[in-house]
Amino acid sequence: MKKYVVAIVGATGAVGTQMLACLEEQQFPVGALKLLASPRSAGKVVSTPWGEVTVETAAPEAFDGVDIVLGAAEDDVAKALYPEAVRRGAVVVDNSHAFRLDEDVPLVIPEINAADALQHKGIIANPNCATIIGLVPTWPLHQLAGVKRMIVSTYQAASGAGVPGMRELEEQIGCMGRGEEIPAPAAFAAQLASNLIPQIGGEKYQGFTSEEMKMQNEGRKIMHLPDLRVNCTCVRVPVLRSHSESVTLEFERDITLEQAREALASAPGVKLVDDLAAESAHDRWPMPLDTTDQDLIWVGRVRRDISNPDALRGITFWCCGDQIRKGAATNAVQIAKLLCE
Repeated sequence: MKKYVVAIVGATGAVGTQMLACLEEQQFPVGALKLLASPRSAGKVVSTPWGEVTVETAAPEAFDGVDIVLGAAEDDVAKALYPEAVRRGAVVVDNSHAFRLDEDVPLVIPEINAADALQHKGIIANPNCATIIGLVPTWPLHQLAGVKRMIVSTYQAASGAGVPGMRELEEQIGCMGRGEEIPAPAAFAAQLASNLIPQIGGEKYQGFTSEEMKMQNEGRKIMHLPDLRVNCTCVRVPVLRSHSESVTLEFERDITLEQAREALASAPGVKLVDDLAAESAHDRWPMPLDTTDQDLIWVGRVRRDISNPDALRGITFWCCGDQIRKGAATNAVQIAKLLCE
């Protein structure tokens, strides 16, 4: 089997660290590994399955000889470096949103539109984490009945703000437990512990935030549904890791609950957990604690949308998925594996 020279940009952050773990878990054919980060992380030595690797500064010359780049850096870094990586012969799988809506850049969830990845011109975009978590279970239902409208509320964990967000929540919870004063927030706009923050991203369109518009704009591109209508509200919640979503779908054609459950139970990347009568709460519905540090999107609370006047064309469900894994790192590594296959 051919082996590849792989570089991870943002290798010392939460997503970059998880990308490294996913390469090993998915038995990716790594021939050599480069770990790239900001100058403050350069020189750090990381133990990997492919030996000790010294972190290098992310710079154009670092991409010489690299086959595949997994990007876990911010938009400004992505725009500055990834076109240069392509010029030097690499294919980039980028987790930022710098290129997601570019016409010439495929936006890929392998369970949905794997073939799009092969149409790349050097850069393939990894979708937003909430988009991935919501669309993976939506796709098999769309294949049955043709989704035309989505109403989504997301409950997004501190992990969406990376290591600083998780540390801030842990610190706040610790201060509350010890009865100490909670420091002013830095990673979030307000205190997250014992609180909800109903804004993620800046204002983008008619009072909707940039995070909320991603579900529609990215969903249209991934599922090849240019007329898909989405109303999304994104909320930051005091959960360390794993995002949750409430999703209501309206369809073009009739769909029964039995058909919906069967499709979800057999769909790639999905685990159906939907038994309100189960003895254990862990078997009744998905929860962030259960879905942390694994790659499936758990789906439950599958029921009719009783607000839809055409009752046979509305389905509501609840889903949870690990934001750092399937919402970011795992999806990127799965895309990279498509290139190898």
